[in-house]
Amino acid sequence: MQGTTRLRGRGLPGPDELRNNGVVKNVGEVPETPTGSPQEELATGERSTRNRVARSILDHGPSTVAELAERLGLTQAAVRRHLDALAGDGVVEARKQRVYGTRTRGRPAKVFALTDCGRDAFDQSYDKLAADALRWIADREGGNEAIAAFARARIAAQAGAYRAAVEAAAPDQRTEALAKALSADGYAATARSAPHPQKGEQLCQHHCPVAHVAEQFPQLCEAETEFFAELLGTHVQRLATIAHGDGVCTTFIPKISHNASASTAGRNPA
Repeated sequence: MQGTTRLRGRGLPGPDELRNNGVVKNVGEVPETPTGSPQEELATGERSTRNRVARSILDHGPSTVAELAERLGLTQAAVRRHLDALAGDGVVEARKQRVYGTRTRGRPAKVFALTDCGRDAFDQSYDKLAADALRWIADREGGNEAIAAFARARIAAQAGAYRAAVEAAAPDQRTEALAKALSADGYAATARSAPHPQKGEQLCQHHCPVAHVAEQFPQLCEAETEFFAELLGTHVQRLATIAHGDGVCTTFIPKISHNASASTAGRNPA
């Protein structure tokens, strides 16, 4: 479930930005999900603006606060706040501006440039390489079943930290523990109570490091769903995925019963 980059926390720029601005779509018999809370909508707007800041630096090179504010139509105070957040996530770094010719009076202006990690977030070559490799596996090793086997093996190889986090939590805190562990790997995950009359919780992943590959190979999403069911000890239903064009990957986790079977994991919409 880990991507090629692990940009954590507040702003996760990507080539097509994060598409976290859609209403979560439900399938099956689960009632329709309402729009997000004001806090989630605010967080989505903040991420979108930070993506614009990072993208402007990518397009125009190292930039001062004043230059960014003028290009993006923001106040300099707002730009500084977003740059602080991006710097905290390791996406940008401050540098002294190079001065060519005669230096004017005063201290050289500070410019902000993308770090290697920040540049990687915009780089699609890894996605293409992964998709090409999976297509080769499908052609040479057994089609969709081979892809599914690879996806399950990948999840199993990365399961240790998630399993430890969930098993250390109280039964009613396991979804929250899984969300925190996923966030540590760049998925910007949250857990919340499912809207009435659903009885359970929703696990929302606001970012997916492998979304572009999963668009072509939904087996990656299906293996993740199966893993969530096995890990939490109950059936789960994937309501929406970023790879399927939704704004957020949303998984419905019913109230855990001691008689629940993990073998009834819900199908992915992807």
